[in-house]
Amino acid sequence: VKEDLEAVVERLKPLFPAEFGVVATYAESYHQHFAAHLASMAQFELCERDTYLLLLWVQNLYPNDILNSPKLAEELQDVSLGSLLPPKQIRLLEATFLSSEAANVKELMARALEMESQHWAQDVAPLRLDGHCHSELAIDIIQIVSQGQAKAENITPDLGTQMKQVLLVELSVLLRSYQRAFDEFLERGKQLRNYRANIIANINNCLSFRTSMEQKWQILQDPRSYLLDPLSELKVHGFDALLQNLFMDLKPLFKRFTQTRWAAPEETLEEIVGMVEGRLPEFSELHDCFREELVEAVHLHLVKEYIIRLSKRRLVLKTAEQQQQLARHILANASVIQDFCTKNGSTATWLNPALPTLAEIIRLQDPSAIKIEVATYATCYPDFSKGHLNAILAIKGNLTNSEVKSIRNILDINTGAQQPSRSLFSLIKVG
Repeated sequence: VKEDLEAVVERLKPLFPAEFGVVATYAESYHQHFAAHLASMAQFELCERDTYLLLLWVQNLYPNDILNSPKLAEELQDVSLGSLLPPKQIRLLEATFLSSEAANVKELMARALEMESQHWAQDVAPLRLDGHCHSELAIDIIQIVSQGQAKAENITPDLGTQMKQVLLVELSVLLRSYQRAFDEFLERGKQLRNYRANIIANINNCLSFRTSMEQKWQILQDPRSYLLDPLSELKVHGFDALLQNLFMDLKPLFKRFTQTRWAAPEETLEEIVGMVEGRLPEFSELHDCFREELVEAVHLHLVKEYIIRLSKRRLVLKTAEQQQQLARHILANASVIQDFCTKNGSTATWLNPALPTLAEIIRLQDPSAIKIEVATYATCYPDFSKGHLNAILAIKGNLTNSEVKSIRNILDINTGAQQPSRSLFSLIKVG
């Protein structure tokens, strides 16, 4: 077609007077001929490939590669040829294409997830890439979705935009299925030799998914949470599984604080930090960003468990000197926890005031000064409740009931405060 019309321009046009419009005559004749043939073809029940090729020809190749080719564009700029198919017919074909391509992408993604799940169940060790546990699942899924969108964009940019919306919905369904399948593996696969390595590989997968969503499809945290939420849940559940044994082993060490009535707390904390430090190499095959997040989870756990031990109401100190000594111990312990976690990558600076301020509440003797500290603390940690405050004030055996009540009432001022963006005290139950 292209060569024929170019031959008309190069060979026939010079032989005819300009008013004959020989190029337009040939172009219109060819166009009508093709339009009639395509209209006939479009009446058939076309397979997926034929629907795609027909749309590609009508919407892209014919208008762009032929009519707008270098030798023909100028010659045909004043010739109104229109579309090879009526708009209604094109819309029907596009709807069929979108539906069938989405179904293909859905099937291919489900197959990729099924293969990955079989690898977990069969205890297949994940690949190692640059020192990290690696899974191809994210790469496969992203490639499947990208190819589906690229096919639509080949037809028209507008159809590519429509396809993007359809495929992102399918991707969100796939990611939720992925998260559910991973949760089942966490529950059933605990005895498998490669259990932890596969957990790490799938947590690392979240980075590839997230990077592609942000770069390829400009998906940020808030507008597309239905896409990112399953990945966040998968990561958190993976962290929980990786840290479960460590936290169980730390429990008796934390209990020692109250069992020994806070005698030599520095030595106890030294054992706790030593145990954590000994386990950190287990997480070295996580990507750095996830290893830092995991250390933040450890940081939160250490602070939370320390506060739980303080809140057990088993220590009543009658004198200011005893309270000040405990406060010094808490401050020293807080510094060790903060320095250790920060050195290992934790950026959870929001936890830094948690223990020092409790130490200050225990150290202070003037009820008015204690009230100021409590009010400030409730601003930092909106989930700090009267129950938590009662448990800490129970340590101060020289406060009268009326003083305790007065201090506790300061939290009423914060009623209606914003919900905490991060949980600390809501994770701590007090009797």
